[in-house]
Amino acid sequence: MTFVPTETLRFRYADIFFSYYIDNYTSCSHMVHDHMLAYVYSGEMILEENGQKICVHKGECVFLRRDNRISMTKQPLGEEQFQGIFMQFQREFLRAFFKTLPKEDIPFDVQRAKPSVIKLPKTPVIDSLFQSMIPYFDASQKPPEALMKLKLQEGVHSLLSIDIKFYSSLFDFTEPWKIDLLDFMEKNFMQALSMEEFASYTGRSLATFKRDFKKISPLSPQKWLIEKRLQAAHELIKNGHRKVSDVYMDVGFKNLSHFSSAYKKMYGVSPTR
Repeated sequence: MTFVPTETLRFRYADIFFSYYIDNYTSCSHMVHDHMLAYVYSGEMILEENGQKICVHKGECVFLRRDNRISMTKQPLGEEQFQGIFMQFQREFLRAFFKTLPKEDIPFDVQRAKPSVIKLPKTPVIDSLFQSMIPYFDASQKPPEALMKLKLQEGVHSLLSIDIKFYSSLFDFTEPWKIDLLDFMEKNFMQALSMEEFASYTGRSLATFKRDFKKISPLSPQKWLIEKRLQAAHELIKNGHRKVSDVYMDVGFKNLSHFSSAYKKMYGVSPTR
């Protein structure tokens, strides 16, 4: 391929992304909504979370746990520009994958790894997985969609072969009596439900609900819920030109006075302003 200097190429097949940066670098801070594998083919990538930096060099791969905010810098190293491959594992894909696993082989009692950025050891399974996709940096050679989906499955198998702790990270929805906690709350945070009701609807006791919530957010469930409702109310008032008296109940508050004081505390002005 012939590249124009400073051009950036980024294309996607299924949930696999190919990035190529020429004579420049990119830096961004974003929320990782789905589990990912990130592989550096050339150049380097610097990840930063909570003041800790992880540098990923050529031939190295990291696992990024979902629902975490990470600062990511992709840059040249020496004369080599950045090239990387990113595999995204969406919840529905992982649910379908989990159903294919023999239940007797699943270690349900394993603890989940705490770090949200994990540099993987160099192993033949990871090397062969990503080396087999390098030819597709040539955008003129589009791979079959079915092949890329097989590569995603191979990526999950690779993680599970490296460390059994990835079972609990990838399949944190696995227990049949528990539904995906964050999924349910994102869809229902404007419902006027109590903490006990949120726990019940997600198949948990209140204590288990609070313990599981700590795994996905630094906020308590109550504070998370209030912030989400206030953000939704703010958008409705600011952009939807809705009345405060109508909005507070729509987003899940039961008391106008409580809504007004919480809104002022978060935004510095009363909702009527």
